[in-house]
Amino acid sequence: MRYTRSLRKDRRAVSPAISTVILTSAVVVMILVAMTYANTFLGARMAENEFSANKQFMLTTGLQIDDIAWTIGRTQTVRYSSDYGSIKYETIALNYTFEVFTSGVWQTVFYNLTGMVLFNIPVSTYSLGNNYFERISPSTNGSFLQQGPSAPVTHVYCIEKLPMSEGNYTRIVVVPTIRMLNSTIASPQAGSTNYFKFYLPTLAAGVSPHLSQSITMTGNDIIKIARSGVSQVRITVTYPNSGSGFDSNFFHFDHPVSETVNLPADSVVEFYIGKVLVSLGKV
Repeated sequence: MRYTRSLRKDRRAVSPAISTVILTSAVVVMILVAMTYANTFLGARMAENEFSANKQFMLTTGLQIDDIAWTIGRTQTVRYSSDYGSIKYETIALNYTFEVFTSGVWQTVFYNLTGMVLFNIPVSTYSLGNNYFERISPSTNGSFLQQGPSAPVTHVYCIEKLPMSEGNYTRIVVVPTIRMLNSTIASPQAGSTNYFKFYLPTLAAGVSPHLSQSITMTGNDIIKIARSGVSQVRITVTYPNSGSGFDSNFFHFDHPVSETVNLPADSVVEFYIGKVLVSLGKV
């Protein structure tokens, strides 16, 4: 009896009501922590799936540029779906300069400034790690000059490069490059003539109302420039927006400055520049 009375009077004992509140609070905190972790994990997985899906969208965009650039007036709209990222058209990306070696001297034929298309996801939402790089198309050859009838006229790749003044993103990039074709035409009177053709699509800004998740591309113009008696062609690339981070390390070309093509003597060279207007959203 004496022991029971002392226990009842012990002020350090915790009442059942208080202990219930403590246990309930602990369970609620654990549930909230678990929910936060689950939401973060689910969001990261959804962003990863979205990024992977839009690789195909950007690859399709690059392939459509090749179809559109050489037909004036042709229009193609490509749609995408994104909750975490967005499409951006960058007006200034690359400046290509074309020179030919003829009559013993180098002559500048023309230079061409082109934009590029980017799919951006903030690194706070999805990150592959700083300096991550992955080629999508072409998968192996990183030259801005591709040869053959099936060669692409765009490079499509993934990159994460930090920091950049334009914003810190994990990106999928579509940037125009050059395709070279060659052929030989035999003539009974003049003998054989070697022809080398260079194709470069150039991207220019259209209207961008951003009314839908889509990109519309329209073939606007084609310029042809020809030179004869050529023995070499030199193509130089510069990066006019390098101050914003779009430098040679961003584009990852195998030859980041220039490439020179040696041709048979007295070759005929033709340059084709197809202008493509890029519009974001429904036009």
